[in-house]
Amino acid sequence: MADQTQGRGGDSAPPDITTIIDTASPFPPIRRIGMFRPFTWLRLGWDDFRESGSASIFYGICFAAMGLILNLVLSHAPQYVSALSCGFLLIGPLLALGLYDISRRIENVRSGLLGSVFSMRGRWSNIGVLALVLAVILMVWARASLVIFALFYNKGMPTMHGFLTQLFSLNNLEFLLVYACIGFIFASIVFAISWVSIPMMLDRDSDAITSMIISCVALFINVPASIVWALIIVSFVVLGFMTWSLGFIIAMPVIGHATWHAYKEVVGNAADSRVYRK
Repeated sequence: MADQTQGRGGDSAPPDITTIIDTASPFPPIRRIGMFRPFTWLRLGWDDFRESGSASIFYGICFAAMGLILNLVLSHAPQYVSALSCGFLLIGPLLALGLYDISRRIENVRSGLLGSVFSMRGRWSNIGVLALVLAVILMVWARASLVIFALFYNKGMPTMHGFLTQLFSLNNLEFLLVYACIGFIFASIVFAISWVSIPMMLDRDSDAITSMIISCVALFINVPASIVWALIIVSFVVLGFMTWSLGFIIAMPVIGHATWHAYKEVVGNAADSRVYRK
């Protein structure tokens, strides 16, 4: 297979990226990415975070504020905190829309926090459809989470202290396994349909259905890399919550910027049409 097209800044793309082309398909080409390429996305995300400065920090503070408010308001109800904390992962790709736009503006030598805040302008219908899908998944997950709590704590909901004690002591291992398995199913669905679809809709104004299909195809083509990327995202979110959400000030902007670079490397463009698979 021929070398892939130009990467960021006009440099040739790394040799661990190849392009899969189907000239009879209306969909853009999907590149096959090396398993550990997500760590390069993190580095590029960090570079964007440093370059954007206060704009990225603004979004990080918003994420941290949401986490702090969640813990303070629902500190007496661990079942709701758990459901919404995990739900944070489900709608996170949509909440990071402004961060994708900041990275897009950096690539195009533009800047401005205000522009990124209104990045959905002109794309309400397409991104709105995906937002509705994510909202439905979040509501179903919240209900499933409460049902799991009710099944295992049928004599009354635990206090936050009691729940955390059981959680870290593994005294209720059956609950943890069931909760993790059900959560994994919901998280996998959301990750599959959104890991490159939202940046793609922002960049190309593509419709929601096409973008979600391309996102799923990209995942199946890049299973090892997508698993590594998903684990990195989960690790950052867990670390964020372990620092009373203060870690989100840096973690979420970096992940958001890195997601933009994931999309740019995974989804090809018209210039890739000269590259063919044997």
